[in-house]
Amino acid sequence: MILGIDEVGRGPWAGPLVVGAVVLGGATIDGLTDSKKITKKRRTELDGIIRERVAGYGLGWVSALEIDEIGLGEALRLATRRAVEKIKVPYHEIIIDGTINLLAGTSKGGYVTTMKKADLLVPSVSAASIIAKVARDNYMANQDKVYDGYKFTSHVGYGTVMHREAIEKHGITPLHRLSFAPLARYRSLAQLDAKTIDPPHESANPVSTTTVGSMAEEKVANYLQGNGHEIIGRNWKTKYCEIDIISSKGRTVYFTEVKYRKKSDRGDGLVAITPKKQKQMTFAAKVYIQAKRMHDLDVQLAVASVSGDTMVVEEWLALA
Repeated sequence: MILGIDEVGRGPWAGPLVVGAVVLGGATIDGLTDSKKITKKRRTELDGIIRERVAGYGLGWVSALEIDEIGLGEALRLATRRAVEKIKVPYHEIIIDGTINLLAGTSKGGYVTTMKKADLLVPSVSAASIIAKVARDNYMANQDKVYDGYKFTSHVGYGTVMHREAIEKHGITPLHRLSFAPLARYRSLAQLDAKTIDPPHESANPVSTTTVGSMAEEKVANYLQGNGHEIIGRNWKTKYCEIDIISSKGRTVYFTEVKYRKKSDRGDGLVAITPKKQKQMTFAAKVYIQAKRMHDLDVQLAVASVSGDTMVVEEWLALA
């Protein structure tokens, strides 16, 4: 009953950091090893087997915006805590790949053993490496539908020549980590278009409404992803309405409106969803379903409330 922990996405220029946590619980799975040592096809196969057979697993996500706010070291600790919080089965030891106890200072820190190359040596850590890698790669592949021209499927956010050329051509997105040295020059951009964003608390220029909206939407997208949703669309526009986030979970497609308020005491997101707005969202959802030929899936409208300078997702509610 070992809880194995490994991270994916420490070094990319863009995209979230993801930590996997797995308790095998006696499950025997052939082929477990470091996720980087096996093919994409085999990783995908093992990901399905792991999720089906193990006693418990969890994923902890930290967005690029959060990385810029708190730094990579603290982001690793936060993602690890988020992953471990999802484990609901007993375990007697925690093994973390690497040399840093990312749970130090928590109630679980005393149970941790750190180990170099644990993803090669300890099956539960290998499994954690695999589910984190597959989840992050799938997330980045879905971003190609949101940010055309960046080819995130190919480089999954790493600083390749292809990625560098895309940034030079199209600018930066809410997925980019502006605290990373190669992207530092973008922090001081005076003009931002709809696809670009300043890191929080670092721009000398006032943050535009578009920028704030993008930041809030990215927070909600990360929240949904962490709760098992697959992001399949962003900013879907029709003549009368724009849907901020489209996600799927199981056999349901969710259309989420994101509402940001600087102070949480100004009412939740439902306040802004008037009957007229709900009709417009319903129309946009129908257009999307028809365009994507997804008629066999259920449709659910939702609203997310985000507030405060740090943009906390207060709640995500399905609309009746």
